[in-house]
Amino acid sequence: MPKSREVYICQNCGASSPKWQGQCPGCGEWNTLLAEIASANSRKPARAGKAPRVDVSTPLAAEAILEQPRLNTGSVELDRVLGGGLVPGSVTLIGGDPGIGKSTLMLQAAAALQSAGPVLYATGEESLKQIALRARRLGLESAAARLIAETCVENIVGAAAALEARVLVVDSIQTMYSERIEAAPGAVSQLRECTAELVRFAKAGGTAVLLVGHVTKEGQIAGPRVLEHMVDTVLYFESDTGSRFRVLRSVKNRFGAANEIGVFAMVEQGLREVTNPSAIFLSRHTEPVPGSVITVMREGTRSLLIEVQVLADAALSANPRRVAVGIDGNRLTMLLAVAHRHAGLQLQGQDVFANVVGGVRLTETAGDLAIVMAARSSLRDAPVPNSLVAFGELGLAGEIRPVPFGEERLREAAKHGFKLAVVPEANVPKRPPEGMSVRGVNRLNQALEAFQGAGT
Repeated sequence: MPKSREVYICQNCGASSPKWQGQCPGCGEWNTLLAEIASANSRKPARAGKAPRVDVSTPLAAEAILEQPRLNTGSVELDRVLGGGLVPGSVTLIGGDPGIGKSTLMLQAAAALQSAGPVLYATGEESLKQIALRARRLGLESAAARLIAETCVENIVGAAAALEARVLVVDSIQTMYSERIEAAPGAVSQLRECTAELVRFAKAGGTAVLLVGHVTKEGQIAGPRVLEHMVDTVLYFESDTGSRFRVLRSVKNRFGAANEIGVFAMVEQGLREVTNPSAIFLSRHTEPVPGSVITVMREGTRSLLIEVQVLADAALSANPRRVAVGIDGNRLTMLLAVAHRHAGLQLQGQDVFANVVGGVRLTETAGDLAIVMAARSSLRDAPVPNSLVAFGELGLAGEIRPVPFGEERLREAAKHGFKLAVVPEANVPKRPPEGMSVRGVNRLNQALEAFQGAGT
């Protein structure tokens, strides 16, 4: 019988220690070491001597010829995020807050993927009856996907191999355990071993594996970050509290563009894809209102029109507030300082509140110009015309820098009926989109003068 010993595993990075410590020696986090039982002889070291012969003579060209077509998940938005569909032999990890729709999306995908071959849905959190009730609500009760309520990863892999499944869905990875590890399900060692077993199974047999993962209060997938390195694709579900819209974002993808997004709406019959997401992020006012400017952000291969709102109001205290929702707070403070220095916007005694409509987060610098124009519009109570769109990066010297994919952004704006665009001069195309006038600017004061001319 192999002897067992107690080790302490960091729940953040997975580092092990023979004794408990307040601070993890690997990542430096505090109070993350938990005791686990490890078998001393569970993995025998390799014997010294002659190394075994391994055939490594597989030609790259031969493997490229054998490439299999992607599997259609039945959702254009999910296929877009995956890079064109589900790759056979890939492992995809999907995370999100509780109740956001992870299991619903996986059940809908499992029902659509049955046309490509056998599909096995393994659930460790719900009973088969609960899965059947959800399928009935979604109108999928006649789907041919096979269900199994199991938490032992070896049994799941055996069932998938016996079924010769093309797709395996595991909901969720935190509930799985391996018989080779003496630890509770959800422990770092169990998460690592179960994921490794599923990765080996996917690569060996060509089965596409979809893993559902829990998230922590910080919004990260629970468990060590090594899980995200082991899988091929990592997707995150995002949503505002109370909103019926869901954004599926790709943060890692070995087979497509990273940071691609897909937009869904949660309805009674399940998740429905939103083919024109600019329509939900863009609220067109019947009359121009102060402090509202439309900009174009880029997410993966998609251009999205979003509305940036800024409210400047007289501060009631000696320390004016700077509140940003959907915008980095430090960048907002920097942009306001540049606007004061190079455009004369007197915002020292003003509370400034900035918001991106629709719950989307503006992470790129292309929205800098729109934020400053919205702040000026609110401060001087001068509305921006509904037909104007603006984008560009703002430098500390007051210059307007070009942004990538300028022509694609302009085409998206023209498609939604915008007539005037204020953009960096380097982003002005040789042939503007039909029906649109494009003004190129190099300095912030030029951009605000263009805004004044558009408003008169």
